[in-house]
Amino acid sequence: MTKNKVADFVLLHAIVLIYGFTGILGKIITLPSDALTWWRMLLASIALVAYMLAKGIFRQLREGPTWTIAFVGVIIAGHWITFFEAIKLSNVSVALATMSSTALFVAVLSPLFGKRKFESYEMILGLIAIGGLVLIFGFETEYWLGITLALVSSFLAAIFTLANAELIKKATATAITTTEMMAGAGALTVYLAVTGKIDGSFWEISSSDLFYLMLLAIVATAFAFVVSVEIMKRLSPFTVVITINLEPVYSIILALIIFGSSEEMSMGFYAGAVIIVATIFANAYLKSRKGREIF
Repeated sequence: MTKNKVADFVLLHAIVLIYGFTGILGKIITLPSDALTWWRMLLASIALVAYMLAKGIFRQLREGPTWTIAFVGVIIAGHWITFFEAIKLSNVSVALATMSSTALFVAVLSPLFGKRKFESYEMILGLIAIGGLVLIFGFETEYWLGITLALVSSFLAAIFTLANAELIKKATATAITTTEMMAGAGALTVYLAVTGKIDGSFWEISSSDLFYLMLLAIVATAFAFVVSVEIMKRLSPFTVVITINLEPVYSIILALIIFGSSEEMSMGFYAGAVIIVATIFANAYLKSRKGREIF
């Protein structure tokens, strides 16, 4: 690789590490999952709008099917709520290991969104991954609700990932993400207002929660997104996919370092997690063989 590509590769790992830190922040922040998601999407919207204004590209928000993009934003809101709730009901390790199934949901659902044919090896890998999930369920029964919510979150993540893959053909990535963040925040505002959750206590946020919310929204959402999109212009799809697949690994390691014994799981859990992550890498490898491009 050239020096520039080495720098991009290192930067990509840094971005994935930031993404991996999202689960840590979700556990540290004491706000309820719906309020946490509302603040994340609102602050990310503000940061992205400021970025677009600074770049002089705010007019791009008019591009593409706005209402479809907005609907995807609502799906993203649901994904984050169930993700954060899964962490609060279990722990970071359990939630992120289960979230590794997102790539397999994408493989199974992608023929419904495009014209790609379903590959037989994806079914085999999917069955193997289910075996990994059965191991996690079997050894961590006390976390069954958190695992279930993480699976729902994975399913929603697969849907909005596939939807964005189609939307990117009609609008810029920055415009899509900004609209999605704004729509998600708007939908959550209605939900929180209707359910009576926006009261005096809703605005009472501790200084530590506010600090971590800013990190989550600006660094782990807006900044990480803009940088990752730029990197994807120069690195091959295989490099990007295989590196992003390391997110749950980074998250589990970070959780063990930061939270210690509360994140220590049974050997059955780690066996299940390894099986799931291995299927993801196998899926990425088999797909790469068609293009043969590694870096």
